[in-house]
Amino acid sequence: MAETNEARYRVGGMDCAACASKIDTAVRRVAGVADVSVSVMAGTMIVRHDGTSDLKAIEKKVTGLGYSVSPFAGSAVPAHERGPHDHHDHGDYAGHDHADAHSHAHDHAGHDHDHGHGHGKSEIEGLHGHDHAPMAGPWWQSRKGRLTILSGAALIAAYAVGHLVPAIAPYAFIVAMLVGLVPIARRAVMAARSGTPFSIEMLMTIAAVGAVFINAGEEAATVVFLFLVGELLEGVAAGKARESIQSLTALVPKNSLLEDNGQTREVPAESLAVGAVIMVRPGDRISADGIIVSGESAIDEAPVTGESTPVRKGVDAVVFAGTVNGDAVLRVRVTAAAADNTIARIVKLVEEAQESKAPTERFIDRFSRYYTPGVVMVAALVATVPPLLFGGPWGEWIYKGLAILLIGCPCALVISTPAAIAASLSSGARRGLLMKGGAVLEALGKVTMVAFDKTGTLTEGKPQVTDIVAFGLSEAQVLSRAAVLEQGSSHPLALAILNRARADGVPVPPAFELEALPGKGVRGKVGGETLDLLSPSAARERGALDGEKDAGIMALNDEGKSVSVLLVNNVAAGLVAMRDEPREDAKAGLSTLKSAGVKAMMLTGDNNRTAAAVAGMLGIDWRGEMMPEDKQKVVGELKRQGFVVAKVGDGINDAPALAAADIGIAMGGGTDVALETADAAVLHGRVGDVARMIELSKRTMRNILQNITIALGLKAVFLVTTIAGITGLWPAILADTGATVLVTINALRLLRVKGQ
Repeated sequence: MAETNEARYRVGGMDCAACASKIDTAVRRVAGVADVSVSVMAGTMIVRHDGTSDLKAIEKKVTGLGYSVSPFAGSAVPAHERGPHDHHDHGDYAGHDHADAHSHAHDHAGHDHDHGHGHGKSEIEGLHGHDHAPMAGPWWQSRKGRLTILSGAALIAAYAVGHLVPAIAPYAFIVAMLVGLVPIARRAVMAARSGTPFSIEMLMTIAAVGAVFINAGEEAATVVFLFLVGELLEGVAAGKARESIQSLTALVPKNSLLEDNGQTREVPAESLAVGAVIMVRPGDRISADGIIVSGESAIDEAPVTGESTPVRKGVDAVVFAGTVNGDAVLRVRVTAAAADNTIARIVKLVEEAQESKAPTERFIDRFSRYYTPGVVMVAALVATVPPLLFGGPWGEWIYKGLAILLIGCPCALVISTPAAIAASLSSGARRGLLMKGGAVLEALGKVTMVAFDKTGTLTEGKPQVTDIVAFGLSEAQVLSRAAVLEQGSSHPLALAILNRARADGVPVPPAFELEALPGKGVRGKVGGETLDLLSPSAARERGALDGEKDAGIMALNDEGKSVSVLLVNNVAAGLVAMRDEPREDAKAGLSTLKSAGVKAMMLTGDNNRTAAAVAGMLGIDWRGEMMPEDKQKVVGELKRQGFVVAKVGDGINDAPALAAADIGIAMGGGTDVALETADAAVLHGRVGDVARMIELSKRTMRNILQNITIALGLKAVFLVTTIAGITGLWPAILADTGATVLVTINALRLLRVKGQ
C-alpha cells in the first residue's frame, strides 16, 4: 500500500461553500493528490497525497484563485503516524493561536503571516471577488474595502469627466469598470483553468464585457462597483457569525501566575503544563481548566456556560478557563493544556461541526451545480433566440441576456444554509449547547421521544439527606452524631451527611476509636457514648429495631431512599434517610419538552422502587433495573415504534444507548463530557437545555426555509421583470447582492437568541 502523506495549510480569505469547492476542485487536479478537505470556518486545508505531489504547485493553485495560503509548521506528516482525530496541530489547533486570540480573524482579512504586516502578499489575495470574508479591523482598511473605494472613486471620476468632455465619456466608464473588473476577471480565468468554469467571477466578467460591446459602459462600471459593495457588505455580515464563536477564545487570559518553589511569577497561559499550580486573584479570569487546591470563592461561569448566577466552589471543585474568580484567592492545579481546555475544545468542535453538512445543505450544493450552467444556458437563449428567430433587436436582447446572467448567480442560495447553521451552532455553543454538525442540528428538530438516564442527568448524581427521624434526641443531635462517625470518609452517603451537617451548622466534635464494620457500617466513641451508624439489616441483627421503627424504615425505602440507623450505646436513637434528588430544573425542563409535543422516558439501572419514586416526582414514564445493553434495546424498541429518539446521559455507561439513538446527547460539565460517543452535549447539564436544543433546531430550519425563499423568490421576480424589459443590469446585480446580504442578515438573527 502506498504511503499517504498529509500537508496542512492555513487558508485566508474564504467564507462560503463556493470558495471551498473552488479550492477543492483546483487542488484535486494536482498530480498525486488523493484527498482534499477544506474547512471554511477553521480556515484550514488538509491535502492527502502520495508523496509525489508538487506542494508548491498546490499553493500556487490556491493563491491563483485569490486566497492566501501558508503551510502549518512541520505539516507534511505521513498519515499513518497521526492519531485518528489529529486533524489539527494541537499546539495551534484549527488555525488558532493562543498568543493572539483573534489571529483567526486576521487570517481571513488577508493579513500576511510571512511579513508580519498587511501589504506583502500578491495583489490578488485581498481582491478575491466572491469572498464573504470577515474583516479584522475597520472595513476600509481591508483590501476588499480599498478596492471598493478605488472602484467608486473611478466611477465618480468617469461621471465628472463625461460631464466635462462628453466625447470621451464612454472611454472614461470603460476605464472605471476595468479598475474593479481586472482582479475579478483574473480570478475567473484561474478558476476556469482549475475546473470551475461557472464561477460568479466568470458570470460577472461576461456580463460587464458584454455590456461594453453593446454601448452600456456606464452601466457596466456601475454594476462592477455595486458588486464590490455587495461583497463588502457580505464580508462584514459573515464576519459577525464567525466572531461570535471566536470571541470565546479571547476569554482566556494571555498570562497566568505560576507557583514555582514558593514564589509566583507571571508566565504565558499557553505555556502552562498539566499539573502546574497557578494562583488566581479575586476578579481575575482563570487561565486554565483545573481543580481548586485551596480557597473557596464564587465563580462567574456565564462566559462559558451561560449560567447567570455565580457558583460557589471550594477545594476539589473543577474550574474552567475563561471563568471569573469572584471574592477570594484560589490556588488551582492545571488539568488541561491550553490547546485542550474547555473553550479550545468548544471552539474546535463548533468549527468541525460547521464543516459537516446538513442534508439540506448537501442538496443545495448539488442543485447549484446544475443551476448555474442552467442559468448560463437560459441567458444565452434569451440573448440569441428572439433576434435570430423573431427579428428582435440584438442590442436589447443581449442586454437582457447579460442581466439574466447576473440574476442567476447562486451566491445567496449557496450561502443560505451554511450561514444559518454556522450562526445556530455558534449561538448554541455560547449557551453551552454543543452540536456536532449541521446534520445533528437538522435532525434534533425531528425528535419525538427523549430517553433520559436518571443518575446525574435527571437527578443531581449525588445523594442528599432528605429525612432525619429522631427517637428521644433532637434532629440536630442525631445529625451531629452521624456526622461524627462519617468524618474523613469519601463515600457518597457519608458526604451527604457531612454536607447537611455543614449546611445546618451542627457541631461535629472529633471521634475516638473509629472503626469500619465491613458491609454493616461504622462505629466510634464520643464524650463517653458508643455510637454506631448501621444499615437497617445490621441494626436488626443487633435487635435494635422494633416493629414501629421497621415500618418507618420500610416507608422511607418505598420512597426510594437509603436509610442508615444511628445507635447510641446500642439503642436506636434515630434514622437518616438519603436519596439522589431530582435537579432543580428537571420538572420544568420536562414540561417544556411536553408542551413542544415531545415525549420523555427515564431509563435507569437503579432498583424499581427508587426509579418509581423519582419518576413519580417528575411525572415521567420509566424503566428500572436496566443494564447498559438493556437501555440500548429499549432505544431500539422505541425506534421501531416510529419514534425519533434522542438519548440523554452522562455518556459513560450510556455509550451503547447513545450510539443506538437517532441523536445521542451527553450531559455534564465541560471537561468530562462524553463528546466522543455523543452527537451533541449540554455543557451545564440542565434538563431544560434539551428542549432548548430542539427549539433551536426548529428555529434554524425555519430560518433556512426563509433564506431559500428569499434567494429564489427575488431571482424569479427579477427574471420575469428583465425579460419583460422593466428592469436592467443595475437591479439585476442589486437583486443578487441584495439577496445574499438579506440571507446572511436573516441567518445572523439566530445569534441573538439568549438562553433563559
